[in-house]
Amino acid sequence: MPDIPVGSQIFDLAFHPTHSTVYTGLLNGKVKAFRYDEQGQHEESFVLRPSKRSCRCLDTSEDGSRLWATGKAKAIFTIDTTTGTVSETRKNAHDSPVNRIKRLMPQMLGTGDDDGVIKLWDPRKSDPIRGYTHHYDFISDFLWLDDKKQLITTSGDGTLSVIDVRGKKPEPVAQSEDQEDELLSIVAIRSGSKVVVGTQTGILSVFNRSHGWADCVDRVPGHPQSIDALCTLPSSYPSSHSTILTGSSDGLLRAVQLFPTKLLGVVADHGSFPIERIAVDLGGEGRWVGSAGHDDTLKMTDLRAVFEDEEGEEAVDESENVQIIQASDIDPQEPDGAVVETRAPPEGTAVVIGASDSDEDVGGSYSLKEKKRKSKSSKNALAGRSKKARNQIDADPSFFKGL
Repeated sequence: MPDIPVGSQIFDLAFHPTHSTVYTGLLNGKVKAFRYDEQGQHEESFVLRPSKRSCRCLDTSEDGSRLWATGKAKAIFTIDTTTGTVSETRKNAHDSPVNRIKRLMPQMLGTGDDDGVIKLWDPRKSDPIRGYTHHYDFISDFLWLDDKKQLITTSGDGTLSVIDVRGKKPEPVAQSEDQEDELLSIVAIRSGSKVVVGTQTGILSVFNRSHGWADCVDRVPGHPQSIDALCTLPSSYPSSHSTILTGSSDGLLRAVQLFPTKLLGVVADHGSFPIERIAVDLGGEGRWVGSAGHDDTLKMTDLRAVFEDEEGEEAVDESENVQIIQASDIDPQEPDGAVVETRAPPEGTAVVIGASDSDEDVGGSYSLKEKKRKSKSSKNALAGRSKKARNQIDADPSFFKGL
């Protein structure tokens, strides 16, 4: 899809959960919506400016009928996505500019500001449900764990905290130790059993929920600059349980596989502009991934074009890896112990020995079908064949008959 020009720097983007529509929050305070199709064509749906101050974050309702926008104005604006107008405004929702907003449940929102204050909201009420002040620096990202009804927050103060939204105490149920690094982004993998956090120094910190939240269990270096945005792949891809998309300050959107760690490739390139936000359409299960940096354009990348060979590598058609050896190719006159030189089929190839066109040549027909399995003994796929030992020699088998 061609880049979508928006006319100002993009702070955040959000997709409609069921329709092919993307919303962008801009530096000039505007919110722009664009419709797109499978062929990559796009058109502007609506434009409005709830505030003259920057719109930093966006999120949609469960059915996509409402869009919440907030930012430097410290207010929360509710936008009707059908008409493209502001239907409700909550002024002075925070004392500081709001940096993140996330829909947690159908009737609950979470917001975090530059001073580390987190508030839970009921969209039907004007006042917040509860507030949390255990962070002392900006709230960078949210992660919602639906199974435990917990909100995971990352902050610039170097800690991660866990909030149980069902509790009534204004304090988290858990908070990590100081990671001595700014935590900028967060995403869940392995069906929510592990959580990956992007940091200012370019390290991916992995937390294991079964081991608690005090400290990370693994650190994955490799990114040359900060990891400002993280996103998961749609579940339709075979490696989605351990593969994430990372947006870095070097302007590259990468696909990274964890366990084992492997850089799969670059999905999009924003040049010298840092990537601030990435998201996949249709509730994270769509075809397009949108990425926004400090430039004035929205990049929409087709994931099918990037990962089109993944399924083919995972499930190879057996019919393409079958080598037919006719019985006529086997010479019955070869003496016992003689070596018949043949070219070995590739590893994983099914070898089928079929009947000869003329059964008289071999005195019968062969109907043996055998699939060659991969050897389990080769632990290192990069290791080559073993070298001959220093004192090892090649001897003809007849040499031992006279002993």
